[in-house]
Amino acid sequence: MPSPFPGMNPYLENSALWSEVHNLLIVAIFDALNPQLRPKYRATIEQRVYQTTGEDSLLVGIPDVAVQRQQKTTKPETANVAVTSPPVQAVTVTIPTPGTVRESYLEVREVTTREVVTVIEVLSPKNKRAGEGRKAYERKRQRVLGSFTNLVEIDLLRDGKPMPILHNDIQSDYRILVSRGERRPKADLYAFNLQNIIPSFPLPLRSEDVEPLVELQTLVSEIYNRASYDLVIDYSPEPVPALSEADAVWADALLREKGLR
Repeated sequence: MPSPFPGMNPYLENSALWSEVHNLLIVAIFDALNPQLRPKYRATIEQRVYQTTGEDSLLVGIPDVAVQRQQKTTKPETANVAVTSPPVQAVTVTIPTPGTVRESYLEVREVTTREVVTVIEVLSPKNKRAGEGRKAYERKRQRVLGSFTNLVEIDLLRDGKPMPILHNDIQSDYRILVSRGERRPKADLYAFNLQNIIPSFPLPLRSEDVEPLVELQTLVSEIYNRASYDLVIDYSPEPVPALSEADAVWADALLREKGLR
């Protein structure tokens, strides 16, 4: 059963599904591009690894349970008797321990020189909220933008803080940024909303090369079908994160029309 939404399915943004969707989309782009890139280029799947202490973890020293103060016990009417206080009991606490996070992304390399020509990033929730995940990605983003390497940044998440774009007042649910190394600081921004079909975009390569078209909507729709998400998504409640009031009304009418509510 196909996705009921014409563009991005907001139910796929749920954290319970997004990690899988993210990985499947990376592989789908990889599979779609390589036949079009050969023989000059080849796409590879890479991983960014960083340590995180869990931005949502409890602070060191906050116990899981409340501890009542121990009271000294003395025997009444007994003088000159030494009384030993009970020993302090240890309690269980939770501390933020480092964890390893691995985020996949794509690189398009020239076969003969192995030089990275284009980096393709599909943003994750950690990239869009404060913490080490965003810091790690911003450092990577700055390195790419400070070079002649092309950058494609795909943001299919409504939640979180979008990546910075100068002098941009466009408000949208989703974004695709295509930044060609030779055109910086100018870049192409595809801004679209829930009701829109996900736009296709040309993959930037060397200036003399024909740029293959990335049909992202087709890839997302195929992922929905192959992964059988229609069997696991309950369309009765609102999606997480929640929609705006106007989008919620539109989505409700759409889902009722398709018999999913």
